[in-house]
Amino acid sequence: MTINRNVQFLTAAALALLFSTPLARGQDSLHVGETAPEFTLPAATKDTILFQGIRLHDALAKSPVILAFYPADWSGGCTKEMCTMRDNFKALGDLGVTVLGISGDYVFSHHEWASRLGLPFALLSDHNHAVAKEYQSFDEKSGNDRRTVFVVDRKGILRYVDRSYNSQTADSFEKLQKALAMVKEG
Repeated sequence: MTINRNVQFLTAAALALLFSTPLARGQDSLHVGETAPEFTLPAATKDTILFQGIRLHDALAKSPVILAFYPADWSGGCTKEMCTMRDNFKALGDLGVTVLGISGDYVFSHHEWASRLGLPFALLSDHNHAVAKEYQSFDEKSGNDRRTVFVVDRKGILRYVDRSYNSQTADSFEKLQKALAMVKEG
């Protein structure tokens, strides 16, 4: 009976420890007001490939940043999402923000896709999904990034998190614009 209680205690203790770690807390472990995880990822634009990468800290030195995680280049929903960002790029620029798209695709795919769509912002290659996992934006089941959007202010603080960004309607983009206006004012 004592051994059984010890096993139950150890099991409960192990589960408590497991569920107190950041990765085990699940999809909501990064919240508005917390520091955004730092990263450097190779990137591509419609004009070039940046093998040395883009570092979040360096991008934030210039402006707040939208991190737009998406599943894959060339897919319908992702094309719609990135084209919405492209079509509203001037308005986003007027709000003083830099857009960075992030998926697990290679920079060569990003470069071709950005060229085809005329995207005026960088697409970052997180091929092993390490950054997506840090931001809890990776879907183990599909093996792709989930469509999630973050706004990081110039101090590196998360100011907006949308874990259910919907590229099929204007609602999610409108919420993003409202959040950006508040970041600009604040």
